[in-house]
Amino acid sequence: MNTIQINGLEKPVTTLIQGSDYFKPSIYEKVCQVLDRYVAIGGNTIDTAYVYCGGESEVAIGMWLKERNNREDIVILTKGAHHDQNGQRVNPEAISHDLFKSLERLGTDYVDLYALHRDDPDVPVSVIIDALNEHIEAGRIKAIGGSNWTTERIEAANEYAASNGLVGFTFSSPNLSLAKANEPFWKGCVSTDLADLQWHKATQMPILSWSSQARGFFTGRFTPEDRCNKDLVRVFYSEANWERLHRAEQMAEKKGVTAIQIALAYVLNQAFPTCALIGAQNEQELVSCLEGSKIELSDEEVDWLENGE
Repeated sequence: MNTIQINGLEKPVTTLIQGSDYFKPSIYEKVCQVLDRYVAIGGNTIDTAYVYCGGESEVAIGMWLKERNNREDIVILTKGAHHDQNGQRVNPEAISHDLFKSLERLGTDYVDLYALHRDDPDVPVSVIIDALNEHIEAGRIKAIGGSNWTTERIEAANEYAASNGLVGFTFSSPNLSLAKANEPFWKGCVSTDLADLQWHKATQMPILSWSSQARGFFTGRFTPEDRCNKDLVRVFYSEANWERLHRAEQMAEKKGVTAIQIALAYVLNQAFPTCALIGAQNEQELVSCLEGSKIELSDEEVDWLENGE
């Protein structure tokens, strides 16, 4: 499997990252099947979060890591400081609380990649970077990033870090997909636009994209008339996206692959390092993702898929 390098990590990060937002100890057998298959095809990075399944996702991953005795072979991406019923939680106290709890659940003394699950623009970047650097210095975190942070806030954070001799963000995890979001999927989420793509091209900061395949938009199961999936309709139904789907189908036919594999290839063939978070739950879906990750697209093909030019 292809890999990228993220500053702060010695281990490479595979371009397909296994998602775990449904993992629970109660389905541990399925968790093991999913992760064992993923590792068998060369994957090494698992995405989780403090809030996934009320923390059960991290617990299940920790059980698997202990049973397989493979912690040093695996890159763990977890996230914290997500808002709760009382509002925003992007502050040093919440970061520390969530991180320590995540470490306990995962059964490890460090995480490879730690991302703030949301941002709070009212909190100065200096406060956030200072807090995260304390954990880096203590060895609890290898590399930091923002999940659903704007490029403007990431840039401000990194300018502060650079001017104060601190470690800045070395990755970002927004939504990046061939289907462009009409509005945020969840409150506080960020999807990349053209300006963001240009910024990442200039900085070469990696994107670890969630909903990289637009939550099934490119499977062929949906049509403009089928409006049963309200979230998909709200976020991805647009004339421009139906045209992108049509172009993906045309390219797929020429290359002898599927449209959803082309959509994945779009994410992984940007002009800067990218990874795609995937939700494969069976062998067929996993093989499809692996084959899609190997498709090479030219800059012209990427532009044509997105813009029809």
